Amino acid sequence: MSHEPRQDHVHPHDQVHPHAENPHAGQGAVLLDVGGDVGALVVTMPPSTVGEEIEILGANLPAGQHRLHVAVVDRPVPGGSIPSLVFPELLEGHYDLVPKGTDEVRLSVEIVGAQVTMAQWPA
Repeated sequence: MSHEPRQDHVHPHDQVHPHAENPHAGQGAVLLDVGGDVGALVVTMPPSTVGEEIEILGANLPAGQHRLHVAVVDRPVPGGSIPSLVFPELLEGHYDLVPKGTDEVRLSVEIVGAQVTMAQWPA
């Protein structure tokens, strides 16, 4: 089954808006659409990164478009919250994560179809 990742969080211009598109981001569960050759990525982030945006680079992403990115938000967990970012639909393969607007690879991951890959952002 071929499945294209969702492209509904691509921005054609630079903007600072940790929750402008979705003011409820981080307040509840995240729906992950995994199966077949599609996986997801969840990255635990340092508290100092809340509100920052992280871009994902990979051969399986559409060429010629702006980079996909998501904001770091505090997500509720039992007993508190954890800063994290989520890419809910990624075709299996290799990906690099960079702070938005840079080419500084801070984390590399392998996405496996039908699985959620968990990673820790380096300090």
